[in-house]
Amino acid sequence: MSKTIAINAGSSSLKWQLYTMPEEVVVAKGIVERIGLNDSIFTIKYGEGDKYEVVKDIVDHETAIHMLLDQLTELNIIESLEEITGAGHRIVAGGEHFKESAIIDDAALKLVDELAEFAPLHNPAEAKVIRVFQKLLPNTLNVGVFDTSFHTTMPDVNYLYSIPMEYYDEFGARKYGAHGTSHRYVSERAAEMLGKPLEETKIITCHLGNGASITAVDGGKSIDTSMGFTPLAGLTMGTRSGDIDASLLPYLMDKLNITDIKEMVDILNKKSGLLGLSGVSSDMRDLLEAQETDSRAKVAIEIFEDRVRKYIGSYVATMNGVDAIVFTAGIGENDVEMRRNVINGLTWFGCELDEEKNNVRGDERFISTDDSKVKVLLIPTDEELMIARDVETLKNN
Repeated sequence: MSKTIAINAGSSSLKWQLYTMPEEVVVAKGIVERIGLNDSIFTIKYGEGDKYEVVKDIVDHETAIHMLLDQLTELNIIESLEEITGAGHRIVAGGEHFKESAIIDDAALKLVDELAEFAPLHNPAEAKVIRVFQKLLPNTLNVGVFDTSFHTTMPDVNYLYSIPMEYYDEFGARKYGAHGTSHRYVSERAAEMLGKPLEETKIITCHLGNGASITAVDGGKSIDTSMGFTPLAGLTMGTRSGDIDASLLPYLMDKLNITDIKEMVDILNKKSGLLGLSGVSSDMRDLLEAQETDSRAKVAIEIFEDRVRKYIGSYVATMNGVDAIVFTAGIGENDVEMRRNVINGLTWFGCELDEEKNNVRGDERFISTDDSKVKVLLIPTDEELMIARDVETLKNN
């Protein structure tokens, strides 16, 4: 029976689901967490509540894919890898080349590589995963589903930077955003839960994980988002600095005797954010454990929450109102305290959290009070389902 695997490779994670298509039945799913860190967590859920989990160091995404494909057959989830006829890959940067999902042939994969300058932490890992699939599953259709495509509806007033226009015309220097597949899914699901047509909603979606972004979704369309030319911009993230004064870069380069700007950007991408602030870890779970005795960990958490609040507030202004705020992704779905602290700082426009409803991890629900003017929702993202659907569409074209 034909199966499609949806692969969502983040900067330090690999989330996946295996479907029987077109029935959209989940055969198995799993996640590899903390890739590149000590004590990586490899989990597969399958069958009638069966679970396979191992904690070991997983150095990169290629190793994670090999483990995944091996376990699918060893656990008898599939009889042969030939059952997997489609593989959908979440790809962060599509630039202006990919305005919708596309079959990844050699030419498309070359473009994904070239677009790595827009997403240096993601596109290289995603291209590597695709190459592993091409090698191990040569008869499988590979499809790229691009984070940036959802944000192509942004108006020029929001995607253009205040720099000479020829830099956009000649070099494509503009805001592209990311996490579009997640923002698309949770905004559509939020409209369903609100019982309103998507076209009549104003929703702020908060995808908060090791990589994090916030999007203003007006009438089902992205009109602004926190990530920029690359996923480095916006919120404080696991290892990324988020927004920063560009003039700080030459100042620090002079102080640190750095002569190559790429080295400085590498620091902003890989050694900053929660990791740089805390000196403890890029993983929010580690900081939550450390915050009682480590002031730097506590400050890092507070900065993360502060930046989330500021972006939500700015997008309320951008849309001249909001119907709902949605939390999703690893931190958004599981960090009870973070959601509380963010929303309790936004009560001025009629947003009230229900403490009992909020005391949950990963369970789809309203977490605001019944009389809250602005509804707050926890919606586990399902990028994988959106990816699998796009693969099925392209299979049949």
